[in-house]
Amino acid sequence: MILPNQQYDGKIHIMKNPLREIAIVFLCLLAFWAWAVAGEPNNAAAEAPAVKAAVILCKGMIDDGLFKSIQRRTQIALDSGVQYLIYEIQTYGGLVNAADNICKYLILEVGKEAHTAAYITTEAISAGAMISVSCQDIIMLENTTIGDCAPMTLVPSQKLEGVDREKAESFIRAAFDRAAKANDYPRALLRAMVTMQIEVYRVKNIKTGEYEFFESVRLPNDPNEYDLDNKELIVESDKLLTLIASDAVEYGVARAVVKGRAGALEFLAKRDGVTFAGEPMVLKTIWSEEMVRWLNSPAVMAVLVMLAMLGVYIEFNTPGVGLPGLAAVICFVIIIGSKYLVGMANWVEVALFAVGILLLMVEIFVLPGFGIAGFSGIMCILAGLFGMLIKNPPDKLPWPQDAFAWYDFTWGVVGLAGGFIGFVVLALLLAKYVPKIEFLSGLILVPTAVKPGSQMRVSMRRPPESRTAGVKTGDKGQVVSILRPTGKAKFGNAIVDVVAEAEFLDTGTKVEIIEIHGNRVVVKRQNTEDG
Repeated sequence: MILPNQQYDGKIHIMKNPLREIAIVFLCLLAFWAWAVAGEPNNAAAEAPAVKAAVILCKGMIDDGLFKSIQRRTQIALDSGVQYLIYEIQTYGGLVNAADNICKYLILEVGKEAHTAAYITTEAISAGAMISVSCQDIIMLENTTIGDCAPMTLVPSQKLEGVDREKAESFIRAAFDRAAKANDYPRALLRAMVTMQIEVYRVKNIKTGEYEFFESVRLPNDPNEYDLDNKELIVESDKLLTLIASDAVEYGVARAVVKGRAGALEFLAKRDGVTFAGEPMVLKTIWSEEMVRWLNSPAVMAVLVMLAMLGVYIEFNTPGVGLPGLAAVICFVIIIGSKYLVGMANWVEVALFAVGILLLMVEIFVLPGFGIAGFSGIMCILAGLFGMLIKNPPDKLPWPQDAFAWYDFTWGVVGLAGGFIGFVVLALLLAKYVPKIEFLSGLILVPTAVKPGSQMRVSMRRPPESRTAGVKTGDKGQVVSILRPTGKAKFGNAIVDVVAEAEFLDTGTKVEIIEIHGNRVVVKRQNTEDG
């Protein structure tokens, strides 16, 4: 810089300015500090938030008992402040209505309070696939499978065709559509798990570079937006979609394939930028829940119904109250209690069943013969059992309202029908063979034929080879064991099992035969004038 009135001597002169030098030094120090701070790890930013997780095991048949159990365990986890719920799936399916209840619970309630993930450890088939896609994420163990959710009949030889098949499938497709929209799964692929006629293609979106899935009837037709020439057939029109883990990830049905539960948690933590506080709590079904599920299975229900009816039958054919009647009562209590615990029985149906039992007891112990009370009791019992096959509120008639309800109702009818058939077979065998066995002969009275003049041969609870005695209406005798109202009375040299008419009679009371109904001998107290 050349100042006025000075001659340039050919040299460069730098003027010294202390303020400028201080500013330069300050800026250098500031830049060095900023570099040093940027190079140090920011613990506050790097540390991911800690969250709690819980694992809920979902194994075996999908039924109403499992639904209730999932509700209970999920609520325990939510009350403990859990933010991630991992449902560990291992099932071949089960009752469709129960699966739909679980799906709606996961999407409409649980998903709003915590993050849900299905972790498939072996297979998630049929209803298991429904539950899995209702979670916000699907994580699969290596070499596991998911899919195949077509409805099936209970009898393998019978197939759903035409309107019946479409009615059943449309409901299930709607459940998959709901899950696809809620949790961002490829809708076309999920629908192909339900219906064989759905053909699915994978097409590349030219604008986004992403692959999308379309049913053949919904294929796009704009070649400027989609690479239609290179579309790939994923599901043929005559096949149901079932995916192994690697394909499920490739097609966007699953988020990841892992080698264990720890890998599933690691994937979620890395993707969502969180850390899990300690080991997740593992919530299993308790023994009472497993017992209720077992009792409500069609096979066990059939056995309970068979034993209950058999107990009533034996009680009707033998005097007094014994073990068969007690066994019948226990079976009925188990049937009603198990149905009530899973929400299948409401108070109206339980009350109707109880009234039926009371009417039968009146018929057995109070009223001679079999009349209106007995018939009404049987009708009330059947109506109560029928109502327990369908989940309905007390103010609604127990009748299936949709395809799911019909499917579950059919399972229940199969159980009742199996129990009734088993009862008929065993009753015939008991009536034919048990009286011939000495130590079992007291269980069933031998049928007797009425002789002319209302006289008949009445068994004395002994095998048919034993001596019998003839008694008839009007014969008079004496009570040898207290009638409450059944017991024994002696007529001449014969001791006969009898039923008192609407009263208890002590030993030694004089009685008279007033009616004979098959194997049932009805007596009343003798008038004192006839003494």
